[in-house]
Amino acid sequence: MDENHYRSTYAEINPIQCAFEKAINSRVCNCSKSSRFNLADREGVACESATGHALCQELLALLREKARFALQQTQVGGPLPHNAEIKIQCGGVKGLIELVNGLYPDQSNAAEDDIYGVIQQALGDFEYLAALPFSDIMQQVTAYQGRKRRGTK
Repeated sequence: MDENHYRSTYAEINPIQCAFEKAINSRVCNCSKSSRFNLADREGVACESATGHALCQELLALLREKARFALQQTQVGGPLPHNAEIKIQCGGVKGLIELVNGLYPDQSNAAEDDIYGVIQQALGDFEYLAALPFSDIMQQVTAYQGRKRRGTK
C-alpha cells in the first residue's frame, strides 16, 4: 500500500484522530474516549468525543508551546520531529497525571492513565487549561526517555 493511499484510507476510517495517538500507541496512557483500529500493519486511535477531542487539542497545543524552550525547538509552525512529539505527548501526560495526583494524595480516585479523566480532574481545580502550572509539567516532558534504539548487528 503506498503512503498516499494509506493516508486517504486512514482519513476515511478515522474522521477524528486522537490528539494523543502517539502516547496511546506507546502504551504510556489510555483514554476512555478513544478506540483503537488497525489499518494495514499499523495501529490507529480514533476519538469518539468531539468535546474530548477539543480539550485534548487545546492541551496539546499548550504543551507544544510551553515545551518549545525545554526541547530547544525553534520551529514555530508545522509538524515537530517524531522524537520531540513523543516527548511532548508522553511526558506531558505523565506530568499532568503527576500534578493531579499531587493535588489529591490521600484520595482513592487518584488519576489513572486515562487522558480524558485526568484533564477533567485538572479542569476541576484550575478552571481552564492555560492556568495549569506548566513549569511542573515540563519537568516530566524533558525527563521523558523513549525507547532505546535497537542496535544493528
